[in-house]
Amino acid sequence: MYAIELQSLTKFYGKHRGIENLDLNISKGEVFGFIGPNGAGKSTAIRTLLGLLTPTAGCAKIMGYDITKKGVDARRKVGYLPAEVDYYPEMSSRELLEYHAGLYGLKNAGTRIQELAEYFELALDRPIDDLSYGNKKKCAIIQAVLHEPEVLILDEPTGGLDPLMQNRFFELLEILNKQGVTIFFSSHVLSEIQRMCDRAAVIRDGKIIAVEDISTLLAKQMKKVRMMLKSDVELVLPEGAKNHHFTGVKHNFDYVGPTSELIQWLGHQDLADVVLTEPDLESIFMNYYER
Repeated sequence: MYAIELQSLTKFYGKHRGIENLDLNISKGEVFGFIGPNGAGKSTAIRTLLGLLTPTAGCAKIMGYDITKKGVDARRKVGYLPAEVDYYPEMSSRELLEYHAGLYGLKNAGTRIQELAEYFELALDRPIDDLSYGNKKKCAIIQAVLHEPEVLILDEPTGGLDPLMQNRFFELLEILNKQGVTIFFSSHVLSEIQRMCDRAAVIRDGKIIAVEDISTLLAKQMKKVRMMLKSDVELVLPEGAKNHHFTGVKHNFDYVGPTSELIQWLGHQDLADVVLTEPDLESIFMNYYER
């Protein structure tokens, strides 16, 4: 049994496509990334997966529970952190979190609430309406993890958090994952996906266009080449070279293709120096979109 299963999951808004024919299996205990720019369909996919939107076609399961037929059982297993948070303004964070704990039947949750509030430096007794966006996001993070869910679904989770709190958030996720929690991490911040995830799906225009291991994605036979020649000569680039920039004897380009062929080509050049580096995830991501 997978933690999350999508089978041809589709959502249309009238004639307008939100997502179409999403197929995905996420194993228990996996940290899975969902990559795509704003408007690609990430939030629609998540809201449909959670049963907040009714699928137009297809189906989805969380921990084996069909989100349409057994939606309540499925959602009991989930901690959800939406991209935008909005709460009862007259409540304090403490009141909200205690209310949340009550919905899940948690007893004596006050100690855990206090621990998490201190960890994220959240003032529990201020009215939520007086909190900054970043502090509201801290409250939302605590709410998502308080009931010890088996699956965490995070939609652009770091918006509003300063770098220190982002690091604390990632550290908390790493602890929870070691305890067996499955994490579905949706973001357009590619460095976050690269840091946290085992695999990632790339979504574009409501369709998944690739699912890859992050390590495989980063080693996708793509290299950044910086080289200096001993003399200023006309250079015939290897097949697979792109984004070529040069000044005199200095040449920079991206290379997509077999590394062995690149090394062979370099061996025939009059080199003074050469540096090959792995591409960052953003370069690979843009390469997928261009293809």
